[in-house]
Amino acid sequence: MEQNLNKRFIEWRDIDDAVERLAINITNSKIKLSAIKGIPRGGMILAVMLSHRLKIPLTTDGVIDNTVLVVDDICDSGHTLKNYEPYRCPTATIHYKTSAEYEPHFWWRIASLNEWIVYPWESKDSKTIADYATKRK
Repeated sequence: MEQNLNKRFIEWRDIDDAVERLAINITNSKIKLSAIKGIPRGGMILAVMLSHRLKIPLTTDGVIDNTVLVVDDICDSGHTLKNYEPYRCPTATIHYKTSAEYEPHFWWRIASLNEWIVYPWESKDSKTIADYATKRK
């Protein structure tokens, strides 16, 4: 199944806005957090930024429980974040696609189903999922 995806480039100012809004929503939720864990690679920068903004330590070890906020840049299919469901940990992303099989507890914006988001920490010639699928054939 091949998709036509339009690249959408995100600027650092958008990331700053996303971090601020996520931090406000997380704080207002009154969830007690002990640490933040970023999903490699996409969630690492967001995790560092939220860690600084919320003054909550960043964790890189494997200990996950309901007090560890797990973050990624986007919830596209939902497969990655769904793996953390058994731990009952809160999750956050910058973008969320409503077609995903998992909805993060916190997200900044809904991404269009036909968008391939390119974040400022990624290469401008970032390939879409369809490009990778074509290469494997």
